[in-house]
Amino acid sequence: MPSFLLREARLVPVRANTASVPGAPEAPPTGVPLDVLVIDGRVVEIGEHLQAPRGVAEHRADGRWLMPGLWDQHVHLGQWTMVSQRLDLTGTRSVEDALDRLTRRMAEAPAGPVIGWGHRSASWSRQPTVRELDAVTGDRPVVLISGDGHHAWVNSVGLRGLRLPARDGVVAEGEWFQAYPRLSDVAGSDGTGPDAYLRTLREAAAKGITGLVDLEFDQSLSAWPEREAAGAELLRIRVGAYIDTVAEFVAAGMHTGELLPGCGPLVTMGPLKIISDGSLNTRTAWCCSPYAGEGGTGAPNLSGESLRSLLAHARSHDLDVAVHAIGDAAVREALGAYEETGAVGSIEHAQLMSREDSRTMARLGIRASVQPAHLLDDRDLSESFWPDRTDRCFALRWLHDDGVDVVFGSDAPVSPLDPWDAMAAAVHRSADDREPWHPEQALSVHEALAASTDGLGTVAVGHPADLALLDADPLPGGSSSEQAKALRAMTVAATWVGGRLAHLDL
Repeated sequence: MPSFLLREARLVPVRANTASVPGAPEAPPTGVPLDVLVIDGRVVEIGEHLQAPRGVAEHRADGRWLMPGLWDQHVHLGQWTMVSQRLDLTGTRSVEDALDRLTRRMAEAPAGPVIGWGHRSASWSRQPTVRELDAVTGDRPVVLISGDGHHAWVNSVGLRGLRLPARDGVVAEGEWFQAYPRLSDVAGSDGTGPDAYLRTLREAAAKGITGLVDLEFDQSLSAWPEREAAGAELLRIRVGAYIDTVAEFVAAGMHTGELLPGCGPLVTMGPLKIISDGSLNTRTAWCCSPYAGEGGTGAPNLSGESLRSLLAHARSHDLDVAVHAIGDAAVREALGAYEETGAVGSIEHAQLMSREDSRTMARLGIRASVQPAHLLDDRDLSESFWPDRTDRCFALRWLHDDGVDVVFGSDAPVSPLDPWDAMAAAVHRSADDREPWHPEQALSVHEALAASTDGLGTVAVGHPADLALLDADPLPGGSSSEQAKALRAMTVAATWVGGRLAHLDL
């Protein structure tokens, strides 16, 4: 494992969410430039004017700010890697607007399939149809994936390529999740080889990220060993399994936290991911009361009995669980399943919930894996669909104050893989000129940092050398708007993972 001495770094005071290093000495005072000695991938000494052991390289921080490396706790890494190759439909305002962008892309690249990403049709005046997509695409396969990842607008050629029956509407929810692994049959590799993954990991390291929870839909046990063997080894990865893929991991004896066979020390088994309801954009998130003007409450994706059976199965095989639950009915059902089975894990998203359920999460020790940047995209839709309950949307303050372990992610590509954007959204709850949306649910910058470091507090002796060296103080003063602006502007001078340099811009 690598060793180095970092000179004159200011330690960022970060409050630990968990007892990350039991028995480790308290972190030294922050603010004064200190030297940090790393031996074999761990921090072994912090102080002034340290001596570098023979053969140990030195780096100069020159007063920059040092903190634990950042984690994104919810990423669809394959989809995020592919997004840069895709037609960007973010911000389209109508069916016609999306078709106009598609027509321009087809003129620029007159052959081959077109894969798009980012439209949010719930805000359009009408819903898209296959007929009008066919009218402009001819015999070219076209698959346009919604910005929340819960449906796709596909032309007839694309439907046949995905082996789906003909229809005039979109492919949504469970049917889409089942079809997604076949997307490569339509689009080819679409930029997801090991080289593309490594570029994505390097971009993440440049933001100070040292670890990701990869919840891509169709990963096999061999996917990450093959990527690592081809050179895509840079950050810590926790690999999630789904209902359709978990048997392969269980058969190999995998438990959460164990190294994946064929991988180095950075890739471990993550949770079993269960998608228990839909999304706000498709109005399929399962709620306790109806959507405004719709009359429906959304729906669960599986029965309560099935959910409990899956959680019990995960517990019996020492697997954590990550339950996607966006609506308040889905959150309540998931918590009931956790309590009855004794399974451990997280609620992913927890976008709409009651205060009672926040307190239940704390009592059960269930993590809240949340994506604060989603509130920026979903603010207007929430006001339209849930006008009587927006005070319970993205209830980060409740969760924190009730003692829930809150961790941040992006759900990339639904939001960009950018922890600074997530922190800024949690702190200010706005990204435009409007006032913060329900600022009573905002977190402080200290709290947002703590939710971004996988439980590690201020850099201390005994910590793994997963470190981010920042060009500016991440705890700026001023209003929440000024703090959010400073967070979004953050640049990272260096990132280390297990003591190995993953990014350098000194």
